[in-house]
Amino acid sequence: MQRVLFSETVFGPIHSRRLGTSLGINLLPDDGKVCSFDCLYCEAGFNAQGTGTTGLPTREEVASKLEEKLSAMRSAGENLDVITFSGNGEPTLHPDFAAVVKDTLDLRDRYFPDVKVSVLTNSTRLDREDVVNALKSIDNNILKLDSAVESTMRVIDRPTSPAFTVDKAIARLKQFGGTGIIQTMMLRGEYNGHRIDNTTEAETDALIEAYRAVRPRSIMIYSIDRKTPAEKLQKVPKDELERIAAKIISRTGITVSIA
Repeated sequence: MQRVLFSETVFGPIHSRRLGTSLGINLLPDDGKVCSFDCLYCEAGFNAQGTGTTGLPTREEVASKLEEKLSAMRSAGENLDVITFSGNGEPTLHPDFAAVVKDTLDLRDRYFPDVKVSVLTNSTRLDREDVVNALKSIDNNILKLDSAVESTMRVIDRPTSPAFTVDKAIARLKQFGGTGIIQTMMLRGEYNGHRIDNTTEAETDALIEAYRAVRPRSIMIYSIDRKTPAEKLQKVPKDELERIAAKIISRTGITVSIA
């Protein structure tokens, strides 16, 4: 079984095809996965692997490890573009998420004031005021919307709560109009007898209507780049992503990047 990617709380820096030279923060266990989605394409594997034994790092542990790494990088004259919350699941599930974000911004300002802070979130916790305020305080709140069609979203993202719906997600994403970055994974394939394809005309039309409703700062579309736990998924070629991006731009006027 494909398992967790990150065995450290602060990892990297790594090269991100979307963000540049990125120092990662994993607020989840380093030997298990905690997520409110169970995406077919998740590079960290399925939730069935369990939550591990190490638990979540404390706020104090995150700050200590991050300061140690940033201090060492500055002393060594290393380059850094972004500090990114990602890791083995959904970072906003950490009970001290907002406080950790504040600590991170303070440490960024002290050691690398020109570096951006980004959060990759699946948008399931946007009903919480503390999470929303924390996301609004950073440079790049990168918010997931893989499909604006309920049945497709449920097959691809597999939310753990039946209360989470596309309509609720879009309504909550509107809080980030003009500031948020919507991130959409484009893919096709098959899983458990279900044919999956969120690149069809009907799917892209629904996404475009959602993008127009949310009015994000920008949109990021991308496809599979590494091994996925659902083995029959297919990468969407770059030229096709470019055509989809052009369609989105022409109908929304919103900037679209491809990774």
